[in-house]
Amino acid sequence: MGRTIFIGDVHGCVDELRALLKQCACSNDDQVILVGDLVAKGPDSAAVVQLARESGYSAVLGNHDEHVLTVAKHGAPAGKREHHALVAATLSSADLQWLADRPLWMAPPVDGWNVLVVHGGFVPGVPLNAQPRKYLLNLRSIHKDGSPSRRIDGAPWASIWQGPAHVVFGHDALRGLQQHPFATGLDTGCVYGQRLTAMILPENRLVSVPAKQAYSSVDS
Repeated sequence: MGRTIFIGDVHGCVDELRALLKQCACSNDDQVILVGDLVAKGPDSAAVVQLARESGYSAVLGNHDEHVLTVAKHGAPAGKREHHALVAATLSSADLQWLADRPLWMAPPVDGWNVLVVHGGFVPGVPLNAQPRKYLLNLRSIHKDGSPSRRIDGAPWASIWQGPAHVVFGHDALRGLQQHPFATGLDTGCVYGQRLTAMILPENRLVSVPAKQAYSSVDS
């Protein structure tokens, strides 16, 4: 079995994605898995999806991926999701179907590792098959009373996660790179002008490349 390369939130930053794959010396023997939010906010969402689809990469669904799929199917509500509608219009039917087929979480085979991949997170103490969809896509924090939150208003959920599986996730650009005993967060804010980051297993190595520019503001 070759290496597994997990890649943080790309958000349409295809140049940085290609640079990161090169920096990782990615080969056909490697398994590449993106942690969601392939699209939206950045310069070329269609190119990112096409690259992933045609290269045989895997990915879990992100919240922005879901927004794009929703407006592609149902249209954008008045005054809302206009950016996602513009992104949806750039995707081919094959790209949209590929994106729609992405799972909410996955457990890929990795030599010597027990790994789960999700975009947002897992609520500690809740069985995998009972995890609410909204938190798989959007979880960020756990309040002191144990309740989950989409906001940064408690402890990072990953700091409370006790395994046994090691979770690789994205979504939380404000906290940036997260390295906890049983979880690694890879959203390092590439689309906001920071970095695109990969985690390579089984060697357990982090690789990153700088963003070419800031394509979006954090609050957009």
